[in-house]
Amino acid sequence: MRVHLYSSSFCGACTATRVTLEEAVRLVPTATLDEVNVAIDPQRAEAAGIRFTPTVVIESDDGREIFRAEGAPTLPQTLVALSKAL
Repeated sequence: MRVHLYSSSFCGACTATRVTLEEAVRLVPTATLDEVNVAIDPQRAEAAGIRFTPTVVIESDDGREIFRAEGAPTLPQTLVALSKAL
């Protein structure tokens, strides 16, 4: 499963979200974290329908979107979403 973090350089909530997601990926080693800076890769952000940063998208191995959060999800929310992607 893949965890996508859509962030921007001057976003304080993005920093907190990154820490949460890094911990979640550490606890669920089958998950990988992919961060997209929307200023550097606006086409990818637009294709994913990103309107705000941070936005977290979790996809299952077959590419289905399991979870989307605009804003900073908590570690428990992230872990529940990851369990649904298994």
